[in-house]
Amino acid sequence: MNLNLTPSPANVDDRLVICDCDGVLIDSEAVAARVLVEELHALWPGVDVEPVVLPLLGLRIEAVLTSTADTLGQTIDAGEIDAIRRAVEAAAVGAPPVEGIAEALAAIPVRKACASNSFSPYVETVLKRTGLVRFFGERRFCADMVANPKPAPDVYLAAARTLRVSTAHCLVVEDSVTGVTAARAAGMAVLGFIGGGHATEGQIDALRRAGASVVFDDMKRLPALVGEWLQNATFEIR
Repeated sequence: MNLNLTPSPANVDDRLVICDCDGVLIDSEAVAARVLVEELHALWPGVDVEPVVLPLLGLRIEAVLTSTADTLGQTIDAGEIDAIRRAVEAAAVGAPPVEGIAEALAAIPVRKACASNSFSPYVETVLKRTGLVRFFGERRFCADMVANPKPAPDVYLAAARTLRVSTAHCLVVEDSVTGVTAARAAGMAVLGFIGGGHATEGQIDALRRAGASVVFDDMKRLPALVGEWLQNATFEIR
């Protein structure tokens, strides 16, 4: 686990742990992937969409759909994109929390924020439904609040700027290459999580290549990882 930490007093008041929503807080990515594949099979009968769709999870749904269409030489219009987005969100909104996430967040003595590539109404709904909103309050930053969604760093920079925390004092938990790329572009340390229902064997290497310092698969480990990070405020990536 190459953390390269040097002991130093941790002042938790100027540190921030930022969690992605889908796949980190809510185990919704597998649900989203299933609905996306089903909807595209109905739209493009006989086309094998799954190998194209799955690596794109973490992008905005609109980007997943347009990129998939371009890759496969298919067409999709704005109305079809909107209908599929609504179908995905309707299914994902009922997904359960990631196993162990509530206990992990309760054990971390640091301010927490949520930074999502989903839109605000969806994020607010799922956090309230699962009770996870108690860990974040109004510290929610979503794709519709910034100019550019992940993999651009905008949503992470907005969180740091609004909460008056240096990007060097932020630790992000992400499950996708898109999200890890965004957090690293914002100058933040990143933990890669692969414990959701959508995780694949190749995801470990992909997250590390994107810049995740540590990749883990059990939320029981999160409090200890945050504790180690607090000793130095950053992970040394090697």
